[in-house]
Amino acid sequence: MKILLLTTHINAGGITSYLLTLCKGLIKNNCQVHLVSSGGDKEQQFLDMGVKLFTIDLKTKSELSLKIYWNIPRLRRYINEQNINIIHAQTRVTQVLAFWLSRFTNIIFVSTCHGFFKVRLSRKIFPCWGQGVIAVSSAVQEHLVRDFKIDSKIISLIPNGIDLTQFSILNRTEKLQIRKRLDLGDDVLIGLTARLSDVKGQDILIKAFGKIAEQFPQAKLILVGKGKFESSLRKLADSLQLNDRIIFRLTTENIFDYLAVLDVFVAPSRQEGLGLSILEAQASGLPVIASRVGGIPGIIEDGKTGLLVESENPEALAIAIKRILSETALADQFRQTARTFVAENFSEQQMVEKTLEFYNAKQKIKK
Repeated sequence: MKILLLTTHINAGGITSYLLTLCKGLIKNNCQVHLVSSGGDKEQQFLDMGVKLFTIDLKTKSELSLKIYWNIPRLRRYINEQNINIIHAQTRVTQVLAFWLSRFTNIIFVSTCHGFFKVRLSRKIFPCWGQGVIAVSSAVQEHLVRDFKIDSKIISLIPNGIDLTQFSILNRTEKLQIRKRLDLGDDVLIGLTARLSDVKGQDILIKAFGKIAEQFPQAKLILVGKGKFESSLRKLADSLQLNDRIIFRLTTENIFDYLAVLDVFVAPSRQEGLGLSILEAQASGLPVIASRVGGIPGIIEDGKTGLLVESENPEALAIAIKRILSETALADQFRQTARTFVAENFSEQQMVEKTLEFYNAKQKIKK
């Protein structure tokens, strides 16, 4: 099968991580994978696994942008030359592009919904979901049916998958070695790996950390990621006099190493389609605390594989962090149960197999 994946860019982020996992699995299953995007810092990783990249200018958030329509003739020719079997869009902009490409080539197009969208008139008039939609969580699936009136029969629930071989549970000596390489000390590290943005809730985490910092003088907070929210987060840390206790690592590299050396992972998101970074933390054997929003309750069983707290509540978050730092047995329980839970329910193989079944089902409908 020849698959054309469409996404806006392939810089570090949740959709790019999803595509890296999907592409690797599809190629293992003898599929030919083509990826159209504006490019990004993960290009080489796709090339190394054998993905054929087609770079165009898609740097826009507007579904009316001329950039979409200028690229239709080139992509139409490419699809016909490469004998593409299915088009798979990942973002709103690429859904619109896929709609027109499907019209002009008579190739089936599908899309993945990675999160939650505002209910705008343009989405109702010009939905562009395709002949089938993948929802990454049951919460996203419900959102599509409830808010966009999409026929549930064309929606398939296929959660993101994790390649467990990329994540390690290290002993203390191994952790210290990696910490030394990352220029981190022997402190208790509470952390989050995510884009620095309002939706990820790093400001809530900083406020919660401020409430426990005095009680746990050996603890530090580390925020790993890049984003436009950096300046406001630094100002917040300064206003709470936490500059010497909070570490900012403005990088999207070595994420697996940072996860390997954390002691607690905290994800106070304001909204989340599924929570890929949470799955990665669980696969790394970390005790996880997260907000009870979106698809997160589907990947954390409160009190069994991690702790859930109400969103926008620094006080509740602080109590949960205290509990993990104080109750060693509970933290150890989460380390063991969370990784097992991910292995059983969110494996790379499961995601790829279900996606191939989804593609094949759509191909049969066309025939």
